[in-house]
Amino acid sequence: MTIVRIIGVPMDFGANRRGVDMGPSAIRYAGLSDELERAGVEPVDAGDLFVPRAEERDPDASQPDRGNAKFLREIESVCTRLADEVAAALTEGAFPLVLGGDHSLAIGSMNGSARDATIGVIWFDAHADLNTPQTSPSGNVHGMSLGAVLGREGAESMAWAHAPTVSEESIAYVGLRSLDDRERELLRDSDVTAFTMADIDDRGVTSVVEEALAVATDGTDGVHLSLDLDWLDPRAAPGVGTPVRGGVTYREAHAALETIASRNDREDVVRSMDVVEVNPILDERNETASLAAELTASAFGTRIL
Repeated sequence: MTIVRIIGVPMDFGANRRGVDMGPSAIRYAGLSDELERAGVEPVDAGDLFVPRAEERDPDASQPDRGNAKFLREIESVCTRLADEVAAALTEGAFPLVLGGDHSLAIGSMNGSARDATIGVIWFDAHADLNTPQTSPSGNVHGMSLGAVLGREGAESMAWAHAPTVSEESIAYVGLRSLDDRERELLRDSDVTAFTMADIDDRGVTSVVEEALAVATDGTDGVHLSLDLDWLDPRAAPGVGTPVRGGVTYREAHAALETIASRNDREDVVRSMDVVEVNPILDERNETASLAAELTASAFGTRIL
């Protein structure tokens, strides 16, 4: 039986709204462990990484060449420790499941998963998160995760985040619909594969996810899944900090993760996962956290029949 090691990261240093640090607790409270057991895996909760409170830190007290990036020193510390936890779980034969927290933690998730392997990435998100400290209009690091991991120009102050075994050619976005102008240029000039909501509208979510899997598994040792709950339409997932109308529906989201599980049943290609950006302060009756738990279970094989 697959052992799933749950690692909580109650961090909101990378976000522009407070509250997402409570996401790991909300997802657990929504019954994540029970959902995973029903999916046929064994959840083992490793607790939360220690993350200092944002009120105790200065968002600008980082290295002088940091560019426009807030709380960079703190995010580096958390992500470096998270990478060690993810790598250790894999070494010990467990599947690392990281609960966020804001999306900047994916820097640690991906670096840990890629420490001794070449990995592909499937990014379920409304946003590309391809900015760097030099291009970001906000300075929020949750919008720089992939730009930093890829070591793109402008991310020199985040050299610690670069994962050499993650390449543009092995990254696939699913469901993009909100890009700033500079990010749109960066994406067009990259070798990343991007499926927008228009692609899902035209082709259906399962077809898009199957192609994303083909991209992420080509020449890699496994796939990291990154699930940002703002990928869904706000009507299905209201408790997120950066909601964007026009996302996937409740049923499309489950179909996408079920497609992942079906492929994984045949070939065991997924090696790590993070679930991020659940903000209980903005949620309604813990609905978004409950959906996060359900979707995670779908990724591990929960089916209607």
